Amino acid sequence: MKRALLFFLFLSIQFTSAQTVLDSLTKFPVSYATISFGNGNGIFADDEGKFVFTKKLYPDIDSLFISALGYKDISISTTNLPKELFMVQEADVLDEVVLGFKRSRKFKIEKLKPYLDDDYYNCWLPTIESEIAVYFPKTTEKDQELASVTFPIALESRDWTKRKRANSDKKKFSTLFKVKIYNNKDGLPGKPLTLETIVFRATERNGDAFTLNLDNYNLYVPKNGFFVSLQVLGYTDKKGKLLPNKKYKEIQSPSGVVKIPTNFRPLLPFTNEIDTKRTFIKRVFINGNKWIMFEKGNGFKSSLLDKELYNYGMGIELKTYKDE
Repeated sequence: MKRALLFFLFLSIQFTSAQTVLDSLTKFPVSYATISFGNGNGIFADDEGKFVFTKKLYPDIDSLFISALGYKDISISTTNLPKELFMVQEADVLDEVVLGFKRSRKFKIEKLKPYLDDDYYNCWLPTIESEIAVYFPKTTEKDQELASVTFPIALESRDWTKRKRANSDKKKFSTLFKVKIYNNKDGLPGKPLTLETIVFRATERNGDAFTLNLDNYNLYVPKNGFFVSLQVLGYTDKKGKLLPNKKYKEIQSPSGVVKIPTNFRPLLPFTNEIDTKRTFIKRVFINGNKWIMFEKGNGFKSSLLDKELYNYGMGIELKTYKDE
């Protein structure tokens, strides 16, 4: 009975207090906008641009910083927060466009394999405040198009002594991820190569990896390469609808309550089988934070670095077009 009452209380808060992020011109929802609290925490809007923020839920937050692909960032006070928040389109975001002509062009497929691992201790634990990007160079002077990306994933097991997949307990989960494709600006992720929102849902049924088909996005590879990034948005319901997940655990310490980011499944295996360091990390909920390479000496404390696991081993498939 107590659990049922809490559930209905949560539903009443959700439906009476939801805010919606909208395009100022079209009045259409801005899907999966980032709502930063400016303190290292935040939340996301869902596919309909809705999110839930109340002073009861977040009493210490006085400002929200909202961002989304193709829009100007906005900052707004949480005092008398309106139900509808409007974002202005940013016309000059795509300053680099690589054109290609697909009609009747012959191509060959080039594959760069993903690096898979089912060892929990070799995995990055996805948290909502971090975005991971991997660099891929252009491998030829010919036109190349990004056809797909394969994201290695690892499933948790209750019995850590049994590492074989057949013995693994595949506990149910349904997690939504956001994918971005960036150009290369001075060796770091720069501006996006597409303003379309790209998301996918991973479950325990996907096994060791999830392959995302990008054929319809016309993503031609720039001369100096590109970055693919991955960011967890949170858990979903059975239909793939983003749930209003709690973004941190509250742990009582001698100095008071400490907020620790919540980890989401599946886990992301890192590898030492790649010669160069090409994985970069950004804390997305710290306003104005910059991309930095995932390596020792850059302010990270990670057991992955201690084991010299520097890279998240994404795989890609490219279409290399023949000269005609």
